[in-house]
Amino acid sequence: MGLRRLLAICWIFCRYRLDLLIPADALPWRAKLLLKTGPWRLFPNPKGERGRHLRLALESLGPIFIKFGQILSTRRDLLPPDMADELAKLQDQVPPFPSDQAMALIEKALGQPIAQLFSEFDQQPLASASIAQVHTATLPSGQKVVVKVVRPGIEKIIRQDIKLLFSLARLAHDYLPDGPRLRPVEVVEDYQHTIFDELDLKREAANTSQLRRNFQSSEILYVPEVFWDYTRRNVLTMERIYGIPVTDIAALQAQGTDMKKLAERGVEIFFTQVFRDSFFHADMHPGNIFVSRENPHSPQYIAIDCAIIGSLSDFDQYYLARNLLAIFQRNYREVAELHIECGWVPPETRVHEFEAAMRSVCEPIFEKPLAEISFGQLLVYLFQTARRFDMEVQPSLVLLQKTLLNIEGLGRQLYPQLDLWATAMPFLENWIRDRYSPQTMLRKVSHRLPGWLEQLPHLPETLLERTATAPLARTPQHHNVAAPRKPGHQYSQTLALACLAGAVIVANPEWAENLKTLPTESLVLLGLSLFFALRRRR
Repeated sequence: MGLRRLLAICWIFCRYRLDLLIPADALPWRAKLLLKTGPWRLFPNPKGERGRHLRLALESLGPIFIKFGQILSTRRDLLPPDMADELAKLQDQVPPFPSDQAMALIEKALGQPIAQLFSEFDQQPLASASIAQVHTATLPSGQKVVVKVVRPGIEKIIRQDIKLLFSLARLAHDYLPDGPRLRPVEVVEDYQHTIFDELDLKREAANTSQLRRNFQSSEILYVPEVFWDYTRRNVLTMERIYGIPVTDIAALQAQGTDMKKLAERGVEIFFTQVFRDSFFHADMHPGNIFVSRENPHSPQYIAIDCAIIGSLSDFDQYYLARNLLAIFQRNYREVAELHIECGWVPPETRVHEFEAAMRSVCEPIFEKPLAEISFGQLLVYLFQTARRFDMEVQPSLVLLQKTLLNIEGLGRQLYPQLDLWATAMPFLENWIRDRYSPQTMLRKVSHRLPGWLEQLPHLPETLLERTATAPLARTPQHHNVAAPRKPGHQYSQTLALACLAGAVIVANPEWAENLKTLPTESLVLLGLSLFFALRRRR
């Protein structure tokens, strides 16, 4: 099955003469020779525009390749205008499948005829993309909705492509010089989970509901409502929105939209989702983003298609924020130390050499508007730096990097003069400050305190077991975990946390009043129990 799919890909490559899109001058001589003598030379040079050939080839190859084209379409700094315009059609103008099939799938999923489910149903698709297509309808209540239905047979094609990607990833891991460092198999595994989650529209509906709650009553982002009674694994029904496509610059300008504020709010939404919520829309190509027609002087985004959602662990979130803030502040020594501390580069890396490398990458791009900065070129420089210092690819950050590229491409179209650094840095500074403010720390401790108190009766037995079985030394088991710190430092941190927990108890009026009636021995036991419970957590 994998061989047949590989042959099909080669056939499409030859049929649309995609070799003509490869810049031969930049290739080594062996690759040039292969390009000039390959089997594609037997096919005639197709007439028409090159962007159209690439779009048709990606459409023929299926959903994974279509999504690749969607990402490329947002990077007008990397593509000629004609190719970017053609690839933009992949966002919502993929050829639809027959409407009778769509209606049959909806009726089977919801268990009733279309006429009973909806008072109106438009058989002509409103939009069609790589995974599903959308029809407009009206519920019996009069609510205008859109009904999204997954393409029939799409899962089989995706499984074939994923299998092929795994084969290519293993070859890359085994034979490319940078293979182990790039961790291609893990990247494909992450993408496999992402693409199959996108086939489950109930998961997309749940993501949409969560994102809607996160931005409830927000002035910067609106997320439409999901109608769960009309939603199944392959059918999703949600509120219809009437916004302006974010790429329709002429319409946005015609209604007097504040383009600068629109671009700044796009950056604000991204950082809010990543750092405040750790729940970010990871498929923000222009086909999924609209702008409200109301209040153009204070523009509001509308987001749809929440199938792909990214999330960061506390570890990645913390180190990412500190790294970005250090870069914005041009504190390259801290960038180098953070990369070593969090395990993104080997512990033997020389700090001053990594610091100098980061300075050479970042300094040329500061204090420039977005129009003069190419994140594509920046990623090339960072990749070269990563190779030099044996930096591993972090699969958990791949979706974030993809989303950041989408945001940058969108901002470039809306307001090229946007100062990305000036917009993002205050947000990160406030986030770091709020995350470690006394109020936040006390709130975290008070949240965990009931669990710690619940463990108090079992504390003596637990301490005895841990003392009897504890190894003499510990070694980190995860590549992202920094080397263990000195025991004195660990105990001082634990003691500090125990003091914080005690402060929470005393700050609670009811608990403080009850504590006055306890004998001194009980208070000492309570303090020691909190100390060891917190130490156990570490």
